[in-house]
Amino acid sequence: MIIVHHLNNSRSQRVLWLLEELGLEYDIKRYERDPKTMLAPASLREVHPLGKSPVITDGGLTIAESGAIIEYLVERYGNGRLAPEHGSAERLRYTYWLHYAEGSAMPPLLLKLVFDRIENGPLPFIVKPVARAIAKRAKRSFIEPQIERHLDYLESEIGRNKWFAGNTFSAADIQMSFPLEAAAARGGLNATRPKLMDFLDRIRQRPAYKRALERGGAFTLG
Repeated sequence: MIIVHHLNNSRSQRVLWLLEELGLEYDIKRYERDPKTMLAPASLREVHPLGKSPVITDGGLTIAESGAIIEYLVERYGNGRLAPEHGSAERLRYTYWLHYAEGSAMPPLLLKLVFDRIENGPLPFIVKPVARAIAKRAKRSFIEPQIERHLDYLESEIGRNKWFAGNTFSAADIQMSFPLEAAAARGGLNATRPKLMDFLDRIRQRPAYKRALERGGAFTLG
């Protein structure tokens, strides 16, 4: 039995979605973030040394990292579903987006989250003005321009086809969902990029996406 070690408001939500798309049976073991630090509990380190989510166990296997989990599940259980044919141009795009989501899209969004917390969170009075000034400058001069560049790129790319890898929905769209959900919540993605917003609307209407939310619970990235 596949077990998803599911952390609330995390990347593991898209693993649940993939499992629902594939129609696979699975169990969920739930973990809750610390409400003050928003970090995963130490108990996740009992599953994987880094103590992060997502992680799945399947028999004697323990697999971490969203892209690796998606590739494993699609290759082992997909039976040709949710991935373009090997050797096709769509397969190359599929592989690219599987890696781009975490390797390129997420780093500036994570930096913005960190610097937002520095700017707006509680700080000792003596360092507060300096820390907030540094945070604002870092966001304005580097982080926000990087996010804008990625969103412009993604808007143009999703405009080429119906889905990221081509005209057929694939696991690459599941992988890309998290950075786009995060960008809509805190990275400035809005109606000025209608193709990306349409993508988010379409995935949220998929029955498997809705079932994953029912199984996984509330999912907010604000």
